[in-house]
Amino acid sequence: MKFKQSFKLFLKGLAVGVADLVPGVSGGTVALILGIYERLIRAIRNISFRLVRNTLKKEGPKSQRLDLEFLVPLALGVAVSFVALSYVMMYFLGELASPTFTFFFVVILGSSLVLFKSEKLASAKNVAIAAMGFLLAFYLVGLNQTNLGHELPILFITGILVIVAMILPGTSGALLLLLMNQYEYFFDALHEFRIVELLAFGAGAAIGLLAFSHALNAVLEKYRAQTVAFLIGLTLGALRLCYSNITMDSNTIFPVFIAALVGVFIIFMLEARNMMPGRCRKALKTE
Repeated sequence: MKFKQSFKLFLKGLAVGVADLVPGVSGGTVALILGIYERLIRAIRNISFRLVRNTLKKEGPKSQRLDLEFLVPLALGVAVSFVALSYVMMYFLGELASPTFTFFFVVILGSSLVLFKSEKLASAKNVAIAAMGFLLAFYLVGLNQTNLGHELPILFITGILVIVAMILPGTSGALLLLLMNQYEYFFDALHEFRIVELLAFGAGAAIGLLAFSHALNAVLEKYRAQTVAFLIGLTLGALRLCYSNITMDSNTIFPVFIAALVGVFIIFMLEARNMMPGRCRKALKTE
């Protein structure tokens, strides 16, 4: 793979990672927006001992090996986001919450509507399915935070649930961490490199990732239009949290307006460069 393609995937990984840091914003949604979602699910689903062996020994055709050209730069981008940008995002969420959530609100809303149109989902059945997803996500993001502890079994279960939320568009892994009282604890453990806690969380995440990706890929292959409609509904319903964190007063109206303009500009740029999902499917197959 050319360096330029790897670097683009790295940048997309950064974007997915940044989204996963923001409560109420979904990394899966960003992957869907950037046109890498289905390839990501396929690549994760295909992880097996046989493919690992074939990859290490360089045996068999490319289709029977791990998609490392895709997974490595993408995972590296996500990892860099988590390690290097988490404090930056916490600052933005704490000091510049309204413009930050406005930016994500505009980008996710606009790109979701573009995706719905490009996928040609405007049928009564698909709209009804999208409405179900919308109502489910709208309800979930309104739940109150629990008072769970930080024992290893709880971290393991949290890892399973959070990774599923992270790869499912419309559901926010960061929000789930917050609701389960693990958000600050997890990032403190990450920055302090508390290996036992990270291993417990990571083991749960690995199990959840492999198990859920198989189920989601099967549904996408068999009921693609309905699944995408449901995922778009989840995405739009989850915007409830972004909206609830936007405050309009004399101190915030100008930065909120600028953030909205930047969001609109990014959507137009993605469209102009054929990076939106409906227009990049052909490129995705060969990327």
